[in-house]
Amino acid sequence: MSQVPASHTRPLDAASMLLVVFLCLTWGFNQPAIKLAIHEVPPLIQCAIRSSLGTLIVLGLMRLRGLPVWNADGTLAAGLAAGGLFGFEFLLIYRGLLYTTASRAVLFIYLAPFFVVLGARWFFPGDRFGVKQWLGLLMAFVGMLVAFGVPAPAASPDQLLGDLMMAAAAAAWAATTLVIKASSLSRVSPEKMLLYQLVICVPIVTFGALVFGERIVAMPSAVALGSLAYQTVVVGITFSLWFALIVKFSASRLSAFTFLTPLFGVAAGHLVLGEPLTAAFALAVALVTAGLILVNRPR
Repeated sequence: MSQVPASHTRPLDAASMLLVVFLCLTWGFNQPAIKLAIHEVPPLIQCAIRSSLGTLIVLGLMRLRGLPVWNADGTLAAGLAAGGLFGFEFLLIYRGLLYTTASRAVLFIYLAPFFVVLGARWFFPGDRFGVKQWLGLLMAFVGMLVAFGVPAPAASPDQLLGDLMMAAAAAAWAATTLVIKASSLSRVSPEKMLLYQLVICVPIVTFGALVFGERIVAMPSAVALGSLAYQTVVVGITFSLWFALIVKFSASRLSAFTFLTPLFGVAAGHLVLGEPLTAAFALAVALVTAGLILVNRPR
């Protein structure tokens, strides 16, 4: 029987936990940043701009580190697949928000960790969750429900379509994680992993913006430009760190930490946009934290 690679089952160490919490924090602030600019710069155009500028940042980082860009390393097919999934995910998320509410969108998008755990059973048989890990994952998801509320049945066919688009985006996100972990992409630098995804994402979301008639009608304000700058830096730097973690640690355990992102988003909405915090938010944080502790306990 072949030995299971350690990176398929390895729990996160303390330093990596702190890093992934920081990444989730930056992604949580990304959502209010999108909202700040959305009335001046439509969503798919925002995504196209940040992905284009993010590409330049990643190319600069690769040049500084002396990393090859065009070498034949056998990653083209996997890179195209990961990039297509990445672009499709964002296209679904940004357009799906036109049909469903933001709170419903969060709950359906964060089905992704469940898809990763289920997919890992086939791709990485040694990375199967035990009872404690499944309980922790469910506790974290319940924390999300406490924070955002249990969604009522779809009020209209359009809302159901939006919900399905968000669930499909979650599946695409999970598939991207599994493709990176299981393919030749796991042997290249995190910057090159991200470069594939950004380069392919740009034409996908740009085409979507053209099809749906998005356009900028006036020069964006300083606030909107600052929002785009933040999004660009987040995409260009934090995603590279995320992909490095995917290669090194268990994809299932790592994905569970993304439940922190919407909670940070709620906190960011309070700090940046003045949105109210409820008493249930503290309970949600406790449930997600307890769930993550269970997920990362040794089996």
